[in-house]
Amino acid sequence: MKINFLYGSVKSVEMKTARWVCLAWILLCINTAGAENVIKSISGQYRGGLEVLTIQAQDVIEVDPVSFSTQTPSRIAFDFVGYTSAVERSAIPLGLRNAKSAVVIQANGRTRVILNLQNTAPFMITRSGSSFEVQLADVGNSLIGNQRSATSTQTASTGGSAVKDIDFRRAADGAGRIVIDLSAPQSDVDVSIKGKALVIDLPKHALPEALKRRLDVRDFGTPVETIVSDATPAGARITISPKGNWEHSAFQTDGRLVVDVRDQKIDPNKLVQGVGYAGEKLSLNFQNIEVRSLLQVIADFTGFNIVTSDTVSGAVTLRLKDVPWDQALDIILQAKNLGMRKNGAVIWVAPKDELIAKEKADLESRVSVESLEAVRTQSFRMNYAKANDIVNQLKNTGSAASVGTGQTSNGSILSSRGSVVSEPRTNQLFVTDIPSRLAQVQELIAKLDIPVRQVLIEARIVEADDKFGKSLGVRLGGSDLRSIRGGDAGYSVGAGNRVAFGGNYDAISATTGAYDSAGLTTNSSNFFNLPAAGLGGVSPASFAISLFKPSANRFLNLELSALEADSRGKIVSSPRLITADQVKAVIEQGVEFPYQTTAPNGGTTIAFKKASLKLEVTPQITPEGSIILDVEVNKDSPGEILLGARAINTKRVQTQVLIESGGTVVIGGIFESNESEGETKVPLFGDIPIVGNIFKSKTKSNNKSEMLVFITPKMITDAEIGRVTK
Repeated sequence: MKINFLYGSVKSVEMKTARWVCLAWILLCINTAGAENVIKSISGQYRGGLEVLTIQAQDVIEVDPVSFSTQTPSRIAFDFVGYTSAVERSAIPLGLRNAKSAVVIQANGRTRVILNLQNTAPFMITRSGSSFEVQLADVGNSLIGNQRSATSTQTASTGGSAVKDIDFRRAADGAGRIVIDLSAPQSDVDVSIKGKALVIDLPKHALPEALKRRLDVRDFGTPVETIVSDATPAGARITISPKGNWEHSAFQTDGRLVVDVRDQKIDPNKLVQGVGYAGEKLSLNFQNIEVRSLLQVIADFTGFNIVTSDTVSGAVTLRLKDVPWDQALDIILQAKNLGMRKNGAVIWVAPKDELIAKEKADLESRVSVESLEAVRTQSFRMNYAKANDIVNQLKNTGSAASVGTGQTSNGSILSSRGSVVSEPRTNQLFVTDIPSRLAQVQELIAKLDIPVRQVLIEARIVEADDKFGKSLGVRLGGSDLRSIRGGDAGYSVGAGNRVAFGGNYDAISATTGAYDSAGLTTNSSNFFNLPAAGLGGVSPASFAISLFKPSANRFLNLELSALEADSRGKIVSSPRLITADQVKAVIEQGVEFPYQTTAPNGGTTIAFKKASLKLEVTPQITPEGSIILDVEVNKDSPGEILLGARAINTKRVQTQVLIESGGTVVIGGIFESNESEGETKVPLFGDIPIVGNIFKSKTKSNNKSEMLVFITPKMITDAEIGRVTK
């Protein structure tokens, strides 16, 4: 039986049995088409220097099909709604320079024709009767606009097209997605890589002034850093600046262009880089074919040089249709327990056991050579790091473990015969080892001996107090001087008994017998004494009234006292310091208070207690440019004296926080509110409405205090260090 093979979209696999199945499928499509239009054939040819794809239908094509295109891979798709396919094969080779092949897919009442291109190119579509044509221009030809539609007698113009909106978002897989809305549902678009940037050119498109801008999208955590949109003489241009290793894909449908930029995951053992299997698709249909012959077929298709071990043998039967060639090769190797090693464009295929034995023998041979190889000494001058620290890195097991291959069993990057000596005076290292290990040491030192990024940390500690107090009191007293002036003081209560109050004999002068008012008001007897309390160290104000009748020698004294205090205060402390990445830094300012303490020998000694403002911080710069801070802030102040020693009021916050460079965050705060009301009164009399206020003393206070701690880290350059510390 004759065996043919089909791979890619150019070569086909046909077997005698498959021909009868294909013929039956065509007849079935013709019989079930009914009133639906039918695509009869697809062909490609050159015409006037252009590549032309012709789609021939059975009846007149009345409307243009819905079309869309992708940039990676380069494809153009046309959806013929209500059409069936009578094309003999689903993959049609075109044999053109740019248009490689066409694929026909029929499902859900429509037929999709996919045009596979070598490179993205502008195109124009025309229809005449039952014929539909796609004309591809050269990549540099600007005479034909991408996705322009016309009839056989007239071609639509792209004049008046404009960019409506440019949006950015983060996709679910972490890719940066740029969404561009266009005014025309079919527009000319060119997505290309220029240098390290991805450039989107929109010929003959106007860009509004509001969209001429630069977007910084680093905070989204995607490979895209900036997006710059600007107008050019030819139209509009959008420049995307990604970082690292990236790849992109573009999709256009109707009036929207979507471009995704994602990180490229590179596997050195993978044949084709990209997400999943990314090789060109092929179809294989073999029965009982030798594995060595099958590998030769894949080598012819891919252009790789495949070296097959003599121990590779056996046969395999497989039927694969439209499978990426790297996936097909992986399936074949797994089926026969084979492995491969890739070196440039050469692939070595052998049984897995043979590959493992070969690698083991190479490693053992390398170890034997190292034990016999001559050692030499090489000096390394440190520019930024200290030589003693690098010695520890070279010898330390934990640090060297990250180096990978080439380490000895104890984790050191040096071999068992190697040694390292530091010279602190000149900050040099002298390493003695075999040449291969010296090369690894030089590579490691180049990564360790680098300038460390600097971070400025500024803290602001804000303390605010709001105090309010009110106090109201009264004092009532009186005197009876009749006993001094020849009468009987007080009032008779019977049986020769009398009740007197407030006798103040010092109020009468001994020489003149005149009345002394100062002595009377100062030393009067008090019926009750409820004065207002002092607030904040201030005595209350008082107002006194004396009611008396000199002829009666009886006096009544009333004194009112009141005080209202309102105070506000704010203290702002702002310590700042500069330190290197992942290096702890401390700044402190304060005073130490002495106090006596008992020494171990029983004597008395002087000790000190500290009250200070202290900032202790360790920064760590992340790859995204943010800063992780392990921070501790102390704010102490002197308090009252207790048991002969000064008490210290302490406020402290310790935490870890992630902040963007230049950003400010509140890492902690304390709010305290103290409200109190007090009332002192004479029983019964103080409860009398209105008049009872004379027999009361009232006190009310409301004190509030708040402390907030702000932290602002910022990465700085050497040129900024002198400025920020001033």
